[in-house]
Amino acid sequence: MNEEYIQKIEELIKDVPSDIVNFALKRRRGNVPTQAFSEFLTNREQGDWAEDLIFKAINEIDNGVIAVRYGKSDQIVAGEPGFKDFYQRYQDELDKMGKRPDLLIFRKEDFSLANLDISHLDDRELNNIVPKAIAGLEIRSSSFLVNKYNEFSMKRKDKIINQIKKIVDMLKSQYLPKGWRIWLSNVDINNENTLFTIPRTPIKGESVKVTVKELRTLINSLKKRDFLSFTPKAEDIYVIYKWVKSFGVPHYYVQVFFDRVYAIPFKNILEIISDSSNEGKTFFVERNAKNQFKTTIHIDINEGFLLAEKVEFPDHWSEYKELGRGRLLFYVTFRGGRAYLDVKKFYEMIGLYSIEGNIK
Repeated sequence: MNEEYIQKIEELIKDVPSDIVNFALKRRRGNVPTQAFSEFLTNREQGDWAEDLIFKAINEIDNGVIAVRYGKSDQIVAGEPGFKDFYQRYQDELDKMGKRPDLLIFRKEDFSLANLDISHLDDRELNNIVPKAIAGLEIRSSSFLVNKYNEFSMKRKDKIINQIKKIVDMLKSQYLPKGWRIWLSNVDINNENTLFTIPRTPIKGESVKVTVKELRTLINSLKKRDFLSFTPKAEDIYVIYKWVKSFGVPHYYVQVFFDRVYAIPFKNILEIISDSSNEGKTFFVERNAKNQFKTTIHIDINEGFLLAEKVEFPDHWSEYKELGRGRLLFYVTFRGGRAYLDVKKFYEMIGLYSIEGNIK
């Protein structure tokens, strides 16, 4: 067990703002879902594909490490017999030892089992195996192409900046209060920080008021998140911390897109969200319908490691699941594809490279 790692995480936890994650509160157990939906099944299939992609990519590395399946892999869904008991057992596990990462990484000499899936072993066996791991990977999937998103985001930003420039140039020809004249003479279109200091001084004249309102709207749109992100939920931070304390294994988030793969250490996530000056820049806290209005932290993927610059697109097709009372759920399933892992970056991230660049 890596006691030094646990101690470092403990220190970082103290600095996490309580309005993001309140570690002093008792964890609220989830309510048992009563029915599954097609979107849930598609998301689960995509998540399983992403996990399989990384599992295979790591095990293709013929150089001393091995990936092992560890996270819960039961395929039972809400509405099926036995789901309620399964869900309650899962909640019991979260309370007892925290949230398992999907994959564990071992040095080959530290893992002697032939089966690379230990997800169904009992607690006694797992307690002997898990602490020997050198990393735990939480695999997340995202339905985006990074390159296309960045291209779209850049064009959108350029369009907004050009609109702002036109309005600023127009306002310079108007007679405005002193505060506005000073701002207009100092504003730098290429420096967003100068735009964000726009005066609040009232302006006379209906046409100018309308123009200024449009300017404020454009400037506020620049403050919105415009990057793809790692998306840990606040409630997940809590149970991951509990798992880290239970086993002392360094934890990492891996975000799989359909063209790239990024990763970030759990330690770095805590460092980023503990610094209030990062909020609104490198991370945002949001509560939206897509994530069931749960507090979700969005951290710029560029704060992490680019683990794979290329991902081969998977095959995909429609499937359906028939529930007990004859209800059909149609969903998309994914197979194949390949992630071209940057082995050096991966080893660097999980601490297998020495300062000299050799494998430890």
